[in-house]
Amino acid sequence: QVRLVEFGGGLVQAGGSLRLSCAASGRTFGDYAMGWFRQAPEKEREFVASITWSGSTTYYADSVKGRFTISRDSAKNTVWLRMNSLKPEDTAVYYCARSPTRYSGTSPSDYVYWGQGTQVTVSS
Repeated sequence: QVRLVEFGGGLVQAGGSLRLSCAASGRTFGDYAMGWFRQAPEKEREFVASITWSGSTTYYADSVKGRFTISRDSAKNTVWLRMNSLKPEDTAVYYCARSPTRYSGTSPSDYVYWGQGTQVTVSS
């Protein structure tokens, strides 16, 4: 059974930074692409960033490009999301997700395993 657990959310002022971590169970973590999504109140879950199985290719939503960085370490079964220059509109619950393939997508339906989410609140 695959289990994903997110850490690192919290309250930060606009312009600040946070790093989210996602710890994954399972010996085959390195065989699959990973993604980060977020969901604000009364909004649909939206794509934030993804990384392929090898870590060689990353994708970002336009709204976070240049501010967020996704990375992974398969030896540690961990994926991170570094968030800089945070804005109030980045406030949401952030979810880590695992793809069933080596290559990542941008739709929630491209992912099969999800963490419980971690709250990020950016104050103005």
